[in-house]
Amino acid sequence: MKPVLIYCYDAYCGWCYGFSPVIKKIAAQYKDIVEIEVLSGGMMIGDQVMPIEKIGPYIQNAYQRVEELTGVKFGEDFLWHTANPDKSDWILNSEKPAIALCILKDFDINSQLAFAADLQYALNFEGRDLDDDEAYRHLLDKYHIPADEFYSKLKSEEYKEKAHYEFALCKQLQVEGFPQVVLQTDETKFYLLSKGYTDYETLNNRIQSILAEIATPLYT
Repeated sequence: MKPVLIYCYDAYCGWCYGFSPVIKKIAAQYKDIVEIEVLSGGMMIGDQVMPIEKIGPYIQNAYQRVEELTGVKFGEDFLWHTANPDKSDWILNSEKPAIALCILKDFDINSQLAFAADLQYALNFEGRDLDDDEAYRHLLDKYHIPADEFYSKLKSEEYKEKAHYEFALCKQLQVEGFPQVVLQTDETKFYLLSKGYTDYETLNNRIQSILAEIATPLYT
């Protein structure tokens, strides 16, 4: 089988937002050698679903560290919600963006990484509420997804189950935090490439080493 680079992320994970430029660069570099699969991890489901009022102060302290280490920028509209959590009605729930990603995969499996990155940009820079159905509308034309079909599937039990299946896969991969990247080289062999934010050079070197180990022609 062709090696599969599995990217376990969550739409609400700030470090995943910072990691987006790294994983996109890696995916572009190895596109002819590995398949790319993005799994939503369900970071904020069940008891972990919470209003911005509860987590806003933490984000307000943490986002600068993400910017400093990764070079991404958080937008003023997003930061308003973290700085004024008592005035915001945001509820952080990973389920809806995970369902949206599952819908995208039906239309264009090769765009899943770009779509995941766009969701994070919509949240963290544009300040769109991913628990609001309308937060996705601006992406539908870009990915050629009919709006009626998208919104029907967004409410369907079938796609909710698909999202929760991805959450379960991440648990099977023993994902305990995000982002996490795993390389699957056969049916039973998985290599952990990164756990938490990892810079491009480090991640690339690890991939090169594993591909050399399994005698796959290296990208040059």
